[in-house]
Amino acid sequence: MLRAVVVCCLWLLLSCPAFAAADYPFPATAVESRAELDRAMPTLAGQVVADYADSDRVRYLGTAARLQIVAGQYPQALASIEELRRLSPLGGAPQQRATMAQYEIYAASKQLQARERIEFDGAFRRSFETAFGSMDDRAAAIAMRGFGRDQFNSAGEQRALDAALAGQKDKSRIDQASALALVRAYLVATVYRDFSAQAADLLAADDARRYLIQRDVAVRTPEGATVCALIVRQRAAPAKLTALLNFTIYADPATMLNEARRSASNGYAGVTGLSRGKGCSPDTPVPYEHDGADAAALIDWIAAQAWSDGRVGMFGGSYEGFTQWATAKHRPKALKAMMPSVTGAPGIDVPMEGGIFFGFQHYWPFYVANNKTLDYPAYEDDARWQRMFRQWYVQGGAYRERDRLDGTTNTLYRRWLDHPDYDAYWQSITPYRQEYGAIDIPVLTTTGYFDGAQIGALHHLREHYRYRPQAEHYLVIGPYDHFSGQRGTVVAGNTVRGYTVDPVAGIDIGQLRYQWFDYVFKGAPKPALLQDRINYQVMGGNVWKHAPSLAAMGPRRTRLYFGAAREDGTWRLQGEASKRPSAVQTLDLADRRDADRTVPGGDIVDKVLDTEGSVAFVSEPFAAAVEFSGLFSGHLELVTNKRDVDLHIGLYELTAQNEYFELSRYQSRLSYQGHPEQRRLLQPGKRQRFDFIAGRATSRAFRPGSRLVAVVGPGKGPQDQINYGSGKDVSDETIADAGVPLRIEWLGRSYLEVPLAR
Repeated sequence: MLRAVVVCCLWLLLSCPAFAAADYPFPATAVESRAELDRAMPTLAGQVVADYADSDRVRYLGTAARLQIVAGQYPQALASIEELRRLSPLGGAPQQRATMAQYEIYAASKQLQARERIEFDGAFRRSFETAFGSMDDRAAAIAMRGFGRDQFNSAGEQRALDAALAGQKDKSRIDQASALALVRAYLVATVYRDFSAQAADLLAADDARRYLIQRDVAVRTPEGATVCALIVRQRAAPAKLTALLNFTIYADPATMLNEARRSASNGYAGVTGLSRGKGCSPDTPVPYEHDGADAAALIDWIAAQAWSDGRVGMFGGSYEGFTQWATAKHRPKALKAMMPSVTGAPGIDVPMEGGIFFGFQHYWPFYVANNKTLDYPAYEDDARWQRMFRQWYVQGGAYRERDRLDGTTNTLYRRWLDHPDYDAYWQSITPYRQEYGAIDIPVLTTTGYFDGAQIGALHHLREHYRYRPQAEHYLVIGPYDHFSGQRGTVVAGNTVRGYTVDPVAGIDIGQLRYQWFDYVFKGAPKPALLQDRINYQVMGGNVWKHAPSLAAMGPRRTRLYFGAAREDGTWRLQGEASKRPSAVQTLDLADRRDADRTVPGGDIVDKVLDTEGSVAFVSEPFAAAVEFSGLFSGHLELVTNKRDVDLHIGLYELTAQNEYFELSRYQSRLSYQGHPEQRRLLQPGKRQRFDFIAGRATSRAFRPGSRLVAVVGPGKGPQDQINYGSGKDVSDETIADAGVPLRIEWLGRSYLEVPLAR
């Protein structure tokens, strides 16, 4: 599970409000002095809240409560929080009670402090005990996340506040949008500064009242390794419990406890298991290689405990989604259900996709394998990694030797580079081919259209269906990214890279988790969202739809062929094949004048696209509304002068209002296209034919007048593994292998096939 800054439940759910252009006096001295800032903020917040307006009542209340706290209007803030809970469309009783609990307690503490003229610490303790005393276990488990130091760190809080203040340097007034951002950052930094000294003790005392907690439980595996586990059970729980296991390499103690506690609060034995070498394990951490066998051994151990009923479910996102499939490969008898989210698939989407290695994966091994917990300083040292990426790009050295520029040998990444094929190394980690057919337990997968790991999640889903057609395997997919695809909008917010999701897309995946396991283990009804195997939200349609397969999402397949040039420098996507060649693109792979290029665009909805080094194909406008739903595919015919080419295809809707909406993407090293287990080089100067199916699904309601845009190119930048086309292992190529510029002649029988529902 990736470390994320989550201010509170529903904080980020509140998208930018609609407000009149207004500005307010703000002393320039407040930028330089915390004392001056503390004096200025109540006045500013009071002025903003007096004329702040938003037609969305839920969004209004969340923002107003924060303004009121900073303004010192504590009774009004408490009233806003209470009304917000009543109106909140997400969650249910536990989630509603937990919403903004830390701010409720803070406001109540400040009010009590003023009324009784006591120290803040004493007021906070009383307010905390009163609030948590009124919560059941499920609400308290959610509320505790808002206090945990895994969610907040003082350095991060200060950086956010500094960023909000930076725009005010040498200014005497502040506009309303900037004021709102400043109030949010200031509130977080202030609240957590004020209660951080005693929150941990109060949380521990509340935990001790509710739960039996076993920490640092060392479990030996048959291979002689040790895995470390945390176990949480309700004090009033039955003697025998089903266990829910989250097995992870992300050894953050607070996050581990949060996950295990929430499972315990829902009537399970909550267990967090760590990869060998993490926590109390004396072994050496190694991502991927041992997790399946080690988690299976931990499940066997759990099933043998006196408190276990012999059944275990697994859940978690990202790496923790991968560990579930790795464990299922070993088929431990007690494993009865899984809920993998935003799931990685080593060798498929990490550390490479389509045979192309990712640059950002270079520093991830330091984060997870440098120590027994997590090496945040190494992982977050953006300047270090950007410097290395740029230096390597400009110098043009071998990708394999890039770590020499950093001065720290990256043993794990080098090991991965030794396996560019999807070979026995990767095949041994997760289920391979017929092994999926033996996985006979219920599975619920969640992911998002904008989740970088969607391709891994769908890889497991498709392979499971292929080798076990009768599998009880459900998919929930919507307009979510890597974080919201495992948490939902109730935590991550309803805005993804500038796009505000449809109201119906607002979900709580944490709540769905326990509905799912209650269905499997306790005979509860199946979650209402799971009306068919594939459950997907149609962006722009504000509706969920349901289909028996990915193909059934968009049964009407429409071919759009690569056509002739258009007057604006783009090329046509057209309904008929052409006998004449389409676009010809050239790219000097040795050119480094773009080393410091500012990349345009990047939001899901944007006015511009990055087409540098690419060609853009544009369809005619759709005359009527259509729904693009499912996986796009294609047939490519080309002639190139290289023995290999990397191919990236980005797909976008171009609306009648001239806005680009990101839909899906595909990438592959053409020497691996269709056969990732063995590289097959191209024949320069000869016609090459490739058929592909993208691994990322989407669903979007096009309005009349929209066009489809495909941006096609080889990829070349400081973080890209550059394929110079010599035919050597790409990790060993250097700029000296670039030779003459890459030339690709796209032939007129090339087409993209798009899935349409109507």
